[in-house]
Amino acid sequence: MHLQTDTTRPLNLLSERHILPQDGAEMLVPNLPTEFRKANCSPDVMCSTLNSVPSTQSLLNKARLPFGLLIHPFKDLSLPVIQSSIIVRCRSCRTYINPFVSFVDMRRWKCNLCFRVNELPDEFNYDPVSRTYGEPQRRPEIKSATIEFIAPSEYMLRPPQPAVYLFLLDVSFNAIETGYLPVFCHTLLDEIDRLPGDARTQIGFLCFDSVLYFYDLDPEESQQPKMLVVPDLEEVFLPCPDGLLVNLHEAKDMVVEFLNKLPTYFEKNMSTGSALGPALQAAFKLMSPTGGRVSVVQTQLPTVGAGALKCREEPDERSGKKVQHLCPVTDFYKKLALDCSAQQIAVDLFMLNAQYSDIATIAGISKYSGGALHYFPGFHSITNPAETDRFESALKRYITRKIGFEAVMRIRCTKGLSIHTFHGNFFVRSTDLLSLPNINPDAGFGVQVSIEDNLDVNFVSFQAALLYTSSKAERRIRVHTLCVPVTTNLSDVFQNANQLAIIGLLSKMAVDKALSTSLSDARDAMINAAVDMLSAYRASTNPGHSTGQVICPYQLRLIPLYILAMLKSSAFRVGTTTRLDDRVFAMEQCKNLPLRALIQLLHPDLYPVHSLDDKNAINRDDRVIPQPTLLPLSCGHVDRHGAYLMDTGSLMLLWLGAAISDQFCQDVLGYQNYQQVPDTLYKLTEASNPTVDRLCDFIAYLNDQRAFPAPLVIMREDSRLRSQFIQRMIEDRTESTLSYSEFLLHLQKEIKN
Repeated sequence: MHLQTDTTRPLNLLSERHILPQDGAEMLVPNLPTEFRKANCSPDVMCSTLNSVPSTQSLLNKARLPFGLLIHPFKDLSLPVIQSSIIVRCRSCRTYINPFVSFVDMRRWKCNLCFRVNELPDEFNYDPVSRTYGEPQRRPEIKSATIEFIAPSEYMLRPPQPAVYLFLLDVSFNAIETGYLPVFCHTLLDEIDRLPGDARTQIGFLCFDSVLYFYDLDPEESQQPKMLVVPDLEEVFLPCPDGLLVNLHEAKDMVVEFLNKLPTYFEKNMSTGSALGPALQAAFKLMSPTGGRVSVVQTQLPTVGAGALKCREEPDERSGKKVQHLCPVTDFYKKLALDCSAQQIAVDLFMLNAQYSDIATIAGISKYSGGALHYFPGFHSITNPAETDRFESALKRYITRKIGFEAVMRIRCTKGLSIHTFHGNFFVRSTDLLSLPNINPDAGFGVQVSIEDNLDVNFVSFQAALLYTSSKAERRIRVHTLCVPVTTNLSDVFQNANQLAIIGLLSKMAVDKALSTSLSDARDAMINAAVDMLSAYRASTNPGHSTGQVICPYQLRLIPLYILAMLKSSAFRVGTTTRLDDRVFAMEQCKNLPLRALIQLLHPDLYPVHSLDDKNAINRDDRVIPQPTLLPLSCGHVDRHGAYLMDTGSLMLLWLGAAISDQFCQDVLGYQNYQQVPDTLYKLTEASNPTVDRLCDFIAYLNDQRAFPAPLVIMREDSRLRSQFIQRMIEDRTESTLSYSEFLLHLQKEIKN
């Protein structure tokens, strides 16, 4: 009998190659004692890199593991909502009462962060759910580690703002050529009734090329949308006091008419300029009285007026090891973003550029205003159907998803710990308060934690509190609490570490390193992180392992593989052609994606789908969903007779081997054989048969687990797009990168040194 379970035994990574989890969700569940696991918030919402926290900084230093939190605070959830005149908080540190406090008696409770004993209001013994009096443990705040309060008036500096949406649309010659405008208008028309808000919701539109085009949509002023052109970009002004932002419900007919006509207004536009900077300045003036969300669609480099930029990318330098121009060339967009943040305005960017557009600089407008960056390289409504589908799906999700306005977030931790170095899109106000003019369900954050004083407690807690205004004008507080045990044993630190959270935090730290020093330093730091972890584990166990071994605790077995995946990602790779905008956007994703989405970006899932069956299938919504085996990302596991689905999170690639059976081609693709299949396809056959039905059900199951469906690209083995599939095979060697086996040997050599 094996005395060691799978989760505690050490692995020799050079000889044990079957390390991929077959259940991705299971990997995010913290390895915590049962009482903690049941009471804690979902690990998808907040998780720690270490689920056994070292009692001292010196013990943490010995483990050589990063300590921090990954937070997804506004994730779509079903959660308890409490409307009460009392919100119980610690009088000292302002922690919200939670499942991990202790009750001294029926009238007093001890804070689990600062340990102060607080008085308990008499009203707290009333259970608002059962509407009866009883013990305080019956309250929802004590039963759930994630909870939402409808806040009383003392949480408001001003009346809750209405939902206000302003769309800034690039209508230059380049933009019109992409064909995005009809797609945008059609999608917004379809979803306009689902735009979050209430009777006060306002909407407006501003178009720009080398001048600004405002639109008066006030139905009381005119029966037709009125265009107002402002050519003066030096001193941007609003051409009229009213009508540029209108009440959506009162002016809906006018807005619908405008969206139906907008694509025709500029179909013959020949202006090639882009006055993005002046358009953003105008948006700031228009939105300042209320705050709200500015949504920008941009297709090229800004060339006119304030914030104009010049091309900094040299294509000949793309494949070099020294990568330049990762940082902004001007602080115009950052400064404007900070002004927007002060007025509760967030700016979201949709970049649809085929050529270099200096995302490194432009993204500052979103980064510091609490906005988001979306990127659709090479978008064209006709020649690039995959990006068109992705843009349409993302836009639909963006228009309809939940939104929080004028938000702030604070993260607290147990006395003795210190939170520092925040990661994400925000402005840090007063050292630890994150200003988030908008918060959305797809935004992730990270923080690093240090141990300042010895922890003479059995467990430590973290609490993230998000105060925001809902689209229905309610002031709400969403609170998440995480509690993990403290240990004095180094082996517990290793055995209870969360490897995916470690990778998530390392990726954020690596981006900061690349921006502050160089990409080469960031790559070295990632490799050193793997070496440090393996060296520390070897030193702690001292098993006297012989040469030819790379020993790793089971719970950390994926770290070398995922670090290699980071090194080969478009954010950090060198020696291959990577466009600068692609690289910068990938870095932005490392900083802002929720953990689950980030892991899939770095290490896509690969499934054999040529012979799906009901073995290991699961039942979901009265459907039997096949569950194929997860394969390593290596061409050695791809057979010419097979078909393989690669799920990258934002895109699904279906690879067809050259010797795939005629029957599969007929059942799934609607072609007689492989030779008849086009180079690239974008949809499966509409016919129904067991083979295609199983595949469709499996793809639908994967899409159900993300914010919006990923488009499908079907490619032959000899497709012109095959590089999209091959370059993600991170375990294979390329001309300029190591294979996984070679990388392990490199780590082994470094550990010896």
